[in-house]
Amino acid sequence: MTITQAMQVALRALAANKLRSALTMLGIVIGVGAVIAMMSVGQGAQSQVTQSIRSMGTNLLFVRPGSTQQGGVRGGQGSAQTLTLEDAEALASPANAPSVSLVAPESNAFVQVIAGGANVNTRVTGTTPEYQDVRNIRAAAGEFISRQHVDRASLVVVLGANVAEQLFASGDPIDQSVRVATFSGNQSRALTFRVVGVMERKGGTGFGNQDDQIYVPLTTLQRRLISQRSVVGRQRVQTINVQVADEQLMPQAVQEIGELLRQRHRVAQDDFTILSQEDMLATANQVTGIMTILLGSIAGISLVVGGIGIMNIMLVSVTERTREIGIRKAVGAKRRDILLQFLVEAVVVSLAGGVLGLLLGVAGANVIGTLELNGQRLATVVPLEAVLLACAVSAAIGIFFGLYPATRAARLNPIEALRYE
Repeated sequence: MTITQAMQVALRALAANKLRSALTMLGIVIGVGAVIAMMSVGQGAQSQVTQSIRSMGTNLLFVRPGSTQQGGVRGGQGSAQTLTLEDAEALASPANAPSVSLVAPESNAFVQVIAGGANVNTRVTGTTPEYQDVRNIRAAAGEFISRQHVDRASLVVVLGANVAEQLFASGDPIDQSVRVATFSGNQSRALTFRVVGVMERKGGTGFGNQDDQIYVPLTTLQRRLISQRSVVGRQRVQTINVQVADEQLMPQAVQEIGELLRQRHRVAQDDFTILSQEDMLATANQVTGIMTILLGSIAGISLVVGGIGIMNIMLVSVTERTREIGIRKAVGAKRRDILLQFLVEAVVVSLAGGVLGLLLGVAGANVIGTLELNGQRLATVVPLEAVLLACAVSAAIGIFFGLYPATRAARLNPIEALRYE
């Protein structure tokens, strides 16, 4: 018996029991559809995070405080609180770090912003005018923080797109007044700021939504909102964003920054950490990759269940067609012909279910892509490898779970099979 003849026999057998065949396929359809949909969600999240990190700017390095160690217990990154505004100014000097083109220090805190009867809890970022070039952000209306604002510690604020919508749903926020309140322990402080700009919409990821924050001059945050000083009384910063002149100079920039900060801090062991975009991207891809594998594995359980369903139905089919198998062997069919017949039948069921599951999974991914979670649309990407994997797994399941019933059918004694009622 050839493959073509086995295929024809298998299709006739499946057509004779349409309902049973459809129910047998159902497990594979659901399994493949779930795997495709879940992997598309994971791939979409990875693509969205990658795009967000790339959109932060080019050739970026992030200098952050190191960690403290007390009583043999090491604190988290940033607990050392060693970076200062003077460090950022030193890095901005071409004489100290020739490979560095721009430097933008920043400090962050959580505040409440009030405008009329509306208020929102958000994050405030205190920074300098260079921040918009280093981090590739622009004001959609009005202006960003200027050098004059920083020098005077002016009470001006630039709103993120979402914050502007929540506070001024039906009006122009430019030149309007907002109250910014901070809370520290039992003490609170509230100051009136003038809105000078609204940022363009950037979207967000698991690292935070850039539209859900506000920007003020760094000196205003440090001197008038929240006191942020180091142990020696200097104005401390939480991150120094560094833009390198050229991508090829990234290793040189890391070396120059490290040497300068060690000299300024007078330490033998680094009390700071230097991260690049590639470091952040590798970490993010590792996390989203694990999430994709986890989602695919959970959905893959239904594929195993579907394969067991195929084996059960094929065993029932072998039992029902025992007399037919005996007649085929009596007229000359060999063991491999019977084996091929039932094996092809199992593979056809599995592949047909895989194709239907693929269509269901793509449709499900498109539906998921229209949903929003916390105001953020879920991105989905159906990877080609997932499509090829679905087809390969479907065929493999048909072979694996169909092999035992086919072998059992091939081993039937023709005389006993002819006597079977």
